[in-house]
Amino acid sequence: MENMTPVFEGKKVLVFGLKRSGAASALALHALGAKVAVTDMKTASELAEEIKTLPADIHLYLGGHPEEALQGADLVVVSPGVPMNIPALKEASNSGVEIISELELGFRLFKSADPLLDFYAITGTNGKSTTTALLHYILESSGRKAVLAGNIGYALSGFFSKGRTPDGPVVVEVSNFQLEGIRDFKPRIAAILNLAPDHLDRYKDVDAYYEAKMRIFERQDEGDYLVLNADDPNTGLVTGKLEGAKPAKTERPKIVWFGKGEGRGKEKIFGVYSKDGSVFVDLPGMELELIRAADIRIKGAHNLENAMAAAAMALLAGVPASDVRKALTEFPGLPHRMEFVRELDGVAYINDSKGTNPPAVLRSIGSFGVFSEKKNGKRSLILIAGGRDKNGDFRSLRNEVERNVKLLVLIGEASGKIASALEGAARIEYAEDLAQALRISKQAAVPGDVVLLSPACASFDMFRDFEARGARFKEEVQRL
Repeated sequence: MENMTPVFEGKKVLVFGLKRSGAASALALHALGAKVAVTDMKTASELAEEIKTLPADIHLYLGGHPEEALQGADLVVVSPGVPMNIPALKEASNSGVEIISELELGFRLFKSADPLLDFYAITGTNGKSTTTALLHYILESSGRKAVLAGNIGYALSGFFSKGRTPDGPVVVEVSNFQLEGIRDFKPRIAAILNLAPDHLDRYKDVDAYYEAKMRIFERQDEGDYLVLNADDPNTGLVTGKLEGAKPAKTERPKIVWFGKGEGRGKEKIFGVYSKDGSVFVDLPGMELELIRAADIRIKGAHNLENAMAAAAMALLAGVPASDVRKALTEFPGLPHRMEFVRELDGVAYINDSKGTNPPAVLRSIGSFGVFSEKKNGKRSLILIAGGRDKNGDFRSLRNEVERNVKLLVLIGEASGKIASALEGAARIEYAEDLAQALRISKQAAVPGDVVLLSPACASFDMFRDFEARGARFKEEVQRL
């Protein structure tokens, strides 16, 4: 820790946003001798729990972002929940203050502690958390120490608020919001799992959202790897960004693909691919059958993609194929992502609270083969959806809902918009909360049906986050 102190000792740093990432940034900077202040639009009563964690000499500007907060600031650190284009940050930028994201701060702290430390970073619209956790699991189960952080685990800078020293590579899930404020962030291995419209309540259009995601490889060079999904329709945007960079990016990362064996012009892809029920590896110096797809513990087509991406990154990091294979048979998955809760009267209840956008819901519905077929001419899926709209295109769900959903139970602020988009695709009922939604679902379900919570929306109209929503769903299912 000593060699990091001069970087921030005596510097005035202003942190925007006092939730998980903001609190972690403030604590880490304070521990390194910075003069820290925090500003947030929320009031002291709304942030009471976070304030309790802070030392008394961290100055708080709450209920807004006053001009005085920026006076004399040497650095501004922005939490993911704070848009980079708000007036206060524009003013800071115009005055020449350096503005970085919490991800960038964490990266600098880790690199100050160990310049040779490797970062393995994962982004994408869906599947980030599962893939990140799986990669970390593979590394740890193979006997390698690794740090798990970012959108999963704890905030990256939070590692240093505890006075710890890293002793292995950093596996980090990164969001588009975090990538907006990077400067030096440079993962040795990066992955973009997929790109689909999301967060259009924050971006002017989908291209701006994709541009933020693609910053993950902005600083990579020929010594680094970029792992891409050969089957994703927007992969061409990524390769086009690499090839068309201006000024021309001559030092590009090596691209490694994962996907179906018939991907990329029906040729065997370079990397990790699935074919005939197995997953194969085709990397320099390594060509083998890795595992039967049925032996991977996490199920579903989307999780097969996640497993291939994590396997590719682990193999590139030097993990033996035998260790990767073993970990894939053991990793149980994460809560709130197609999580089986219980079976009651022959009906399965599945918690997919992390399905916060329409593309995620499409992937979730497709995870169960039973959803693709009708039993005795009747559809077997009851879908609970709704929450706070992120300007999602709910019309994109129509075909799958019409084909697979017998009842759509809607909750939350976006229920009216979803109903308008899907009118006629399935029978629709409304519920005040999850408890009522489950009572309606139970009454309509027959043995063999599946009740799936996959909201296609954010949770903030009714819950603190998707985890709180998923936890409530599980509680209410157990009460049935």
